[in-house]
This record gives sequence, structure tokens and C-alpha cells, in this order.
Amino acid sequence: MAEKLNPIPFWFLRHGETDWNAQGLSQGRTDIPLNSVGLLQARRAAKTLVGIGGIATIVASPLIRAKVTAEIAAEALGLPVALDKGLQEVCFGEQEGQPMGDWYDDWIAGHYTPAGAEPFAGLLARAVAAINRATARPGPVLVVAHGALFRALRLAFGHEPNVRTPNALPIRCEPPADGSSAWAVTPAELAPE
Repeated sequence: MAEKLNPIPFWFLRHGETDWNAQGLSQGRTDIPLNSVGLLQARRAAKTLVGIGGIATIVASPLIRAKVTAEIAAEALGLPVALDKGLQEVCFGEQEGQPMGDWYDDWIAGHYTPAGAEPFAGLLARAVAAINRATARPGPVLVVAHGALFRALRLAFGHEPNVRTPNALPIRCEPPADGSSAWAVTPAELAPE
């Protein structure tokens, strides 16, 4: 069982679109760059975050799609980007570069792990530890990472995990005030284009 998340609110931002996202392929650790749509999405997310205001720290996955998304936000916010390998996307093993399939539910449940892939339980423990390191920094913190990693966080938040996270949409993640129910997961309203 993964450790619990620090009860500290933070912002989460999945990277902008890549060509593999557009083609419905599993990326995992394959280091695919943002495409032109992804760059535009990252700029719009940055504009949204400026409008929200108050971000004090940015921590990102070192994979190029997340790192560049974070750098675009950081430039708009006037902040540096700290990298944390623990925020990298899950390794999907033999499924990387393959069409996204219907095996996610079995993977999340621990019934199936693709050959060479990271088990979901490992991703969950790694994601929680990385978020706890991030939220130990001055806040509010913006975490820039990946879709499968956010699936693991959704489970840690007390939500259904197998939900696709939109590219480059800032999401406010807040612990319950009473400590007993699920976290609030609230997408920001994107700034006009």
C-alpha cells in the first residue's frame, strides 16, 4: 500500500499534446516531444496559470514533453523548474508505441502488467512519494507530469483511477477538510486563446 499524500493542496498539469497522443499510442517512458498543438496548449495553460496567480514552485517530470510544458509555464510565471525523476511517466514496457488498449483496468487492478512494464502498485507508490516531495516545497506548487501518473494520483485521492486526463489543463487538487472523504479535483477554466 502506498503511503498517504500530504494533506496539502497543489496544482497538477499534464503535458501538452504529442504526436503519439494524437495517434492514441501509449508513450510511457518513450521521450516524445510536444507537437505544434501541444506547444499552443502549453502556452494557453501558462496564460491560465498566470490568471490564477500565486504559484510559488514548479516541479516537473524530466521527460521532454513535461519539461517543455513546465518551462513554458515557468517563463510566464517567472519561476524556475525543479525536475523530479519520480514524476516520470510509467514504463509501459512492450505496450509503448502501441495503440492504447483496454488492458488499463486489469493493470490498475494488478491482474496484468505488460512485459517489461512497471506494475501499477509501483507507479502509485512512486507518484505519491514524488507529490509528497513536491508539496514539501514552498506552495502553492504546480506539478507538471503525465496521464498514467495522474491515474495513480486519482486512486490516492479516492477517485476512480482509469479516467483520461486532458492535455495541458491545470487541475486543482485539494485534500478534504474533514480528512475522511475524497480529494477535490477541479479543472481550471482555461484562459481565452
